[in-house]
Amino acid sequence: MDDRHRIKIDVVTEYIDGQSDPDEHRYAFAYTITIVNEGSVSAKLVSRHWIITDSDGKVQEVRGKGVVGEQPLLEPGQGFRYSSGAIIETPVGTMQGSYQMQAEDGIEFDAPIAAFRLAKPGMLH
Repeated sequence: MDDRHRIKIDVVTEYIDGQSDPDEHRYAFAYTITIVNEGSVSAKLVSRHWIITDSDGKVQEVRGKGVVGEQPLLEPGQGFRYSSGAIIETPVGTMQGSYQMQAEDGIEFDAPIAAFRLAKPGMLH
């Protein structure tokens, strides 16, 4: 990836107590993602690929068009923020993945999303 095609991704997560049911092995998390085009070329977020892993090693893979029903076009320096959620069977897990981007110069590239933790408060020291 060169300087024309650079996407910065920040993630904030939150445990959702009201949608979780530990007795049923259901732990709900919200995540808010901020995507910023730090490159010099406009780029459209075409699709997403997530790998969600709980602490038992169970993996869910999610692929789909865009995010939250949108395929945002990010001009250089422009950002896009959205919130979504995930449900796993353990109080701790991880998510990672990538966004598939299409730049206005015709180049397609992946914007990697580094692994981030999903954790019920008090589960980690």
